Amino acid sequence: MSDDADDDWFEDALRDEESAETADGGDESAGTDSVGESADDTAGESAEPAAGDDRSAGASEPDDPFDGTESGFAGSDAEEGFDDTGGAGGFGDEGGLDGSDGDGVFGGDTSPFGDSGTAGSAFGDTGSADEGAFGGGDGGEGDLFEDDFGDAMGGVGGGDADFEDEDFESNIPCLDLGIEGLDNMVQGGIPLRHLIVIVGGAGTGKTTFGLQFLQHGLEKEDTDRGVFITLEQTYDDIMATAEERGWEFERHEREGNLAVIDLDPVEMANSLDNIRGELPELIEDFDADRFVLDSVSLLEMMYDDVSRRRTEVFDFTQSLKDAGVTTVLTSEANEDNPYASRHGIIEYLTDAVILLRYVRSETQETRLAVEIQKIRNANHSRETKPYEITMNGISVYEQANIF
Repeated sequence: MSDDADDDWFEDALRDEESAETADGGDESAGTDSVGESADDTAGESAEPAAGDDRSAGASEPDDPFDGTESGFAGSDAEEGFDDTGGAGGFGDEGGLDGSDGDGVFGGDTSPFGDSGTAGSAFGDTGSADEGAFGGGDGGEGDLFEDDFGDAMGGVGGGDADFEDEDFESNIPCLDLGIEGLDNMVQGGIPLRHLIVIVGGAGTGKTTFGLQFLQHGLEKEDTDRGVFITLEQTYDDIMATAEERGWEFERHEREGNLAVIDLDPVEMANSLDNIRGELPELIEDFDADRFVLDSVSLLEMMYDDVSRRRTEVFDFTQSLKDAGVTTVLTSEANEDNPYASRHGIIEYLTDAVILLRYVRSETQETRLAVEIQKIRNANHSRETKPYEITMNGISVYEQANIF
């Protein structure tokens, strides 16, 4: 476009603006009519100029799409796209955004965001005749959800919805693990008949955890009977470990409150179908309250096929749930990820996951740390806390930080 053409366009725009202002003084605008109409007629009439007027967008080719004379953004007589005193500008009256008297997109009687006192507010402000989609008033015909939504949500802004602490308390019977400090991290204890997996690397105390879990039950006044099955050590090794810590496993075994069984993992894998069928019956006949399998990783290693491994482990855990006993399974951690089990299966099949791992500082100091990854139906801390393995077993320092 030439320079002369640019000047003509600019001068024409100025003349059109002056003409529009002159027309506003002597002609009644569409915005004035819309304000005078009743609330019920406002929404319909304010839309008429854009839809039915011969001068609406598309009726003729304007010199400039933003000059306001016949712009597609204009909504009524002699209106200006962005600045119309008394008309119905695209963004409201009085210069655009305040929407005092006209029918602009952000102001006027037909504002889609519903100014106070409007008739057709999309969101239904207080005092409107036809309430908006979310019902801002007395639940008029425009309410999308009406009163049912508020009732379903228990009221808005407080209402009658009073949440008491006891509403969140569980009535599921629970038991303590018997691990000092860790029990305090589990608020209320482990729900009965849950399956718990202890995931950790070598030397993190997985076997000690299982033995201590049984020992705590045996020491109770109302004794919890226990069964310990090991796939990693011999019967003599387990009994010697308990005796070294002063746990009287031999006496509890004589009294019929404890059974310690060592199984060859290959033999167990080959006869797993029989064991799955017999184990629930064994637990029921023994009247066991606590059961430990050390470790499930060796059982998983017996299956090279991933799908079969998953199926066999799933069926095995289901048989333990059917037995109705609170179970602790130990599992080796993944070599590349200390937060997951070796095969990444067992944590999805159990109700609780507790991680035991090494933590090394910048000075290469090595500490043991415990973390509760999940416990279904129980509140628990998600902090990582240091622990030690002593002659008394595992002790968690819940008040301390790692470093």
